[in-house]
Amino acid sequence: MPARHLYIHVPFCSRRCSYCDFSIAVRSNTPVDEYITALRREVDGLAELESANLDTVYLGGGTPSRLGGLGINGVLTSVRDRATIARDAEITIEANPDDVNDMAAAHWFAAGVNRVSLGSQSFDDAALKWMHRTHDSSQIDRAVRTLRRAGVDNISLDLIFALPADLKRSWESDLVRALDLEPAHLSLYGLTVEARTPIARWADRGATVQGSEETYEEEFLAAHEMMTAVGFDHYEVSNFARPGHASRHNSAYWTGAPYAGVGPSAHSFDGATRRWNVSAYSEWNRRLERGETVIAGEELLTEENRVVEEVYLGLRTRRGLAIHADEVSRIETWESAGWAVVEGAVASDQPINGVAREAAEASRVRLTPTGWLRLDGLAADLTAHRSGPASTAVGPTPSHCYI
Repeated sequence: MPARHLYIHVPFCSRRCSYCDFSIAVRSNTPVDEYITALRREVDGLAELESANLDTVYLGGGTPSRLGGLGINGVLTSVRDRATIARDAEITIEANPDDVNDMAAAHWFAAGVNRVSLGSQSFDDAALKWMHRTHDSSQIDRAVRTLRRAGVDNISLDLIFALPADLKRSWESDLVRALDLEPAHLSLYGLTVEARTPIARWADRGATVQGSEETYEEEFLAAHEMMTAVGFDHYEVSNFARPGHASRHNSAYWTGAPYAGVGPSAHSFDGATRRWNVSAYSEWNRRLERGETVIAGEELLTEENRVVEEVYLGLRTRRGLAIHADEVSRIETWESAGWAVVEGAVASDQPINGVAREAAEASRVRLTPTGWLRLDGLAADLTAHRSGPASTAVGPTPSHCYI
């Protein structure tokens, strides 16, 4: 089946952020031509792109903006030589504020880019320095103005919350500064400590590298209240959008739609099998030069895998998860605590007025923001109920760094 969604992993960064454990390649000089040549080889050999009409294209990383204006144009030209990108497609690139200039932005827009996810992370310069970011707060404002001047109005800002208290970063101030820029979308991520990252090493030495659980909850709920009060839809755990500006590409992941992925560490899913590429850029490039496969592994989703992902991904979104009558008792305590809302009539295992259950199923459980903070507990319980207790872990998902 031809793909309708394409993810392109661009691994290059000028340095590794203190919290980052993603597949990146730190380069002082980005090998743009080498990367595009390798990418074209992979794209040309991808059966899912033959006769494809793509609804979304997402360039993630890493830092795709490190390719510059002509580099992004080269990437999208490689795709268009193999597949059709729909006239109204959503084409997103992730960008660092310090990579945005008038020439690059003009090239991006001319190449068809109509959405930019800007890796702001904070408007506090001390916090940015602690994160090993390459920009300062003033460059965020300039980047937004530059993008709009080039014609890109659909701008998403990323922010990180639950930073250590000794940084003295004001989360409220960051949210206000972000709203002052009038973005169409915001992605907010709680800081987590991943193995083999700089902050993990700092933590091993006894340093405090993230906020407390109380801070995490307080800042998450504060963001929900502030964003929804000014008209944003909190449509997924980490994502807020103005009406009509939810990320179409990421929403495809959350609904289980098939997608293709190219680039080092990129994942693909055809509806039955998930596969992923080798992670290291040098290995990915070497294999393509030799005409070898870049696929590092694959798995055929079992029925249990599907249940696990349906439950987990459904609960992450405001749309919620369809439930059955025998699951109501498992949700009652969540409702009484204010963590979940059940909407519609609970579906029965038997036909209703002669209509099959699948057609009559209108009931859904939707988690509240407070419930989202405890999502894993309900997801594990419902998964165990539907598939047995052995299937409570979600398999590999599309991986890219939300810069």
